[in-house]
Order: sequence, then structure tokens, then C-alpha cells
Amino acid sequence: MARAIRAILFDKDGTLFDFRQSWGGWTQAMIDRLKPVTTGDLAGALGFDTAAQDFAPDSVVIASPMEEIAEAIAGVVSMPYAQIVALMEEVGTAAPMVPAVDLPKVLSELRAMGLRIGLATNDTEVPARAHLAGAGILDLFDFVAGCDSGHGGKPAPGQLLAFAAAMDLEPAAIAMVGDSLHDLDAARAAGMVGIGVLTGPARRETLAPHADVVFETIAEIAPWLKAR
Repeated sequence: MARAIRAILFDKDGTLFDFRQSWGGWTQAMIDRLKPVTTGDLAGALGFDTAAQDFAPDSVVIASPMEEIAEAIAGVVSMPYAQIVALMEEVGTAAPMVPAVDLPKVLSELRAMGLRIGLATNDTEVPARAHLAGAGILDLFDFVAGCDSGHGGKPAPGQLLAFAAAMDLEPAAIAMVGDSLHDLDAARAAGMVGIGVLTGPARRETLAPHADVVFETIAEIAPWLKAR
């Protein structure tokens, strides 16, 4: 019999929020803001097609910690690294996030089932909290960790294990939900159930070998848990 899941830890971008619609705008805004100091192909460095407003499969913007994205930007702009990071956070905090599903409804249903809910993102914590608040769901989260919250970033399991410790739960009683291999590899490293979703750039065939189950969206999680 499968062990009961008592908590859900979500990735943010591509999981709670549609990746292309949300981060395409952020990437274009960064390109526009940095144009006066750009010395190389910034769109290329970010793996972003400005005409199609879409990302290459290997884009650094997909799933990477913010410091890796900042390093990619720093290679083709004439601006101090600290200022790049500050601009990324400024633009990220203001970026309009497009929910992948009716987030208040879906997350409230999980809370009503008695589950604890957390967020583990490779974005930084300030924009992450702003995005949750903007979607009207911040108060539904027991835990929020960004790549700068002191636990590292995915695919390392630090954020996941910090959530388990904060909730006083064994990792095996927690499901990590994400749209990328970073999320699922972190779940496996932490000893958690790995749930993949298809609201990010990755396809089912990419995620399935690394996941316990793959859903179209997070809206399928509650029915799945009830049927276990």
C-alpha cells in the first residue's frame, strides 16, 4: 500500500504559473531594459526567440537558479553583476504571472484535505512571495523558499529537506511537484514522491522516467490523492 502523502511542495514557474506566458514577458523586459549596455547576443545567451516569444529547450531561464541566469547575462552586458541581480529581482517582482490553473480553488482543496503546502523555487524569495501574493495564494503556504533562502537551489535537495524539517515530516510523506528534471531529480535525492506537470516546457516523455506520476496540471493532484 502506498504511503500516505501529508504535504505537497510545489515548484513555482511552469507549475503554479504557465512558464511561457509568465517568463517570456520577464525575459523580453530584461532584454529591453539592458539594451543600452548589451555588448553581445543577450537573447541568444538566454535561449529566447524574440520573434516567437518562446524559449529554446536548453534555455538557461528554464529551471536554472537565478545566479546562473545572472551569469549568462553578465557575459554579454556591460553592467556590474550586483546590479544585474538587482535588476532581475526588480523586473521579476513586477512580472505579471499567468496562473496555470485556478490556484485558489486547487490549493484550497488540498488544504481542506489536511495537507501542508510549501514552495521551493529557483527564483529568489522576494519575487516568489510577490507572485504568490499577487495570485491571492500566499496565505495558503506554510513554507516558501527561494534559491537565496539559505537552502541552495534545485536539483540539490536542500530546499526540500528544509521543508520536511519545518513540517516535522519524513520526506517519504511529501510530494514534490514540478515541471522540470531539476524538480524531479531533487525529489528523488530527497526521498520524496516526484510529480511532474506539463505546464512548463518539458514534455511527458522527458519527465516520465524521472517521476512517480505525470499530470497535465496540478488540478489532477487532489483526485489522484483521493484515489490512492
